[in-house]
Amino acid sequence: MRRGGTLARQALLVRVGRRNGELGRGEFGRAATATRAEVIYTGHELAPRPVVPHLATPPSPVVEDSTSLLPGAQTTARKLRFALVNACTLASLGLGLLAIFLAMAGDIRPAAACLVACVAFDGLDGALARKLGVSSPFGAQMDSLADMCSFGLAAPVVVYASLAHTVPTPAAAIACVLVAGCAAVRLARFNVSPKDGKFFCGVPTTMAAAVLAVTVLIDLPVPGLALLGGVALLAFAMVSSFPYAKLARLLRLPPWLFLLPVVGALVDPRLTFAVIVIAYLLSGPVLWARARRA
Repeated sequence: MRRGGTLARQALLVRVGRRNGELGRGEFGRAATATRAEVIYTGHELAPRPVVPHLATPPSPVVEDSTSLLPGAQTTARKLRFALVNACTLASLGLGLLAIFLAMAGDIRPAAACLVACVAFDGLDGALARKLGVSSPFGAQMDSLADMCSFGLAAPVVVYASLAHTVPTPAAAIACVLVAGCAAVRLARFNVSPKDGKFFCGVPTTMAAAVLAVTVLIDLPVPGLALLGGVALLAFAMVSSFPYAKLARLLRLPPWLFLLPVVGALVDPRLTFAVIVIAYLLSGPVLWARARRA
């Protein structure tokens, strides 16, 4: 009987409180916190309490698909752009393999031309990824693997094939293995090191492969042993700590400086190429010495 009387009294307070517009004090305050059984008994539902903002349940975070290789919005247009960029990377890798096959068949100059095309595709995939907004960690790893195939393996094979009849075979093999090993170290170091927007730490593998490919392509008139020493020097330059300017920084040089190689190429393209390569290799130690004095 006591339970029934209590419930009847609380139901009466609810009706009185609603009639008088009172909320939240005295006995009616206790009625406002009535249990579900009491609400069912009275046949009236109490007004919901206002939600305190800082106690509100936060929205569930949007969880990206962990299997996706492309971060960000998964639209069809972005996926197509992503596929285009990676197709350029795979083209560089495929041309590197083709250069190896051609070198094994004795077609040295076509193999060197394939390496030059690898350099072009390597620059194209990075530029497209930034312009199209589809840069990704996956793309960076793909680029490194393709570079190792094209510039760390194909370039030494082409050089070895070109040196086979001019220097002792063991010496040519050692120099080319040195290029491959230094390229692997250079690429691994690049992946884990902080990036500098102005300088490379050591000669990039792309630049080293381009120098080797053009040297073979134009048949630079250099004695075999001198060429062998140049290959070894280029390998060590890749893993050096000397700063080498990036292309964007080189383009800021005074315009008249670019007339010198153009005029030189018209006079003697081979000599001009050799001078440019030597100047670039020497620029690293010079910049390093200036930074030490500063």
